[in-house]
Amino acid sequence: MDAEQVTLLREVLAATGWLERTAEFGRALRVSARTPGGLLLVGTPAEDPWHLAAHLDDESRLGAMPELSPTLVRWSPPPDAPPHLRVGLERLERAQRGETLFVVAEEEAPVPLLERVDDARRTGAVILALDGGDRELQGLAHEALTVSPQEALVSFDGAQHLVSAAAGQDASPARRGLGLRERLARVLDKISGTVPDEPHPR
Repeated sequence: MDAEQVTLLREVLAATGWLERTAEFGRALRVSARTPGGLLLVGTPAEDPWHLAAHLDDESRLGAMPELSPTLVRWSPPPDAPPHLRVGLERLERAQRGETLFVVAEEEAPVPLLERVDDARRTGAVILALDGGDRELQGLAHEALTVSPQEALVSFDGAQHLVSAAAGQDASPARRGLGLRERLARVLDKISGTVPDEPHPR
């Protein structure tokens, strides 16, 4: 994708408000993530948010923001997985003030997840949601970004790339040297498959 195409897509995204929406959500994520290990990232039983976890970890490392590196919470972690991939839902029960619970659910969040999210909110955790139109989840979230199934321009996976890039924006002097066009180009390369995504850990 050349600079002219990037500029065109940037204009299209700006016209739809996607750049502003993801920038605002990314800012909320960056501000709420305060302590290393305190950003809890959870998906649904059908899908763990592997790619978003990897991209946030990249932004954390490149921007020297350890608090942005997420703790991936899994529904059924295998007992022989490495410690950082063996974090189960019981971690959500220990969520507390000063921590952030980020729920990624393209489909409707199941009741057991909603109950844990509600409990975490009551104990003072900040709740963020990237969803596909789940009103119950949106009602529990302090900040929610919704990707409608009818959205033609940005896919649910594409929104995750945009959110992670927005969360890491202005994280360090080195990152500030990247203009919006360059950052968007990197994101679009990932979305289009020019840059391969990280394999799922086991």
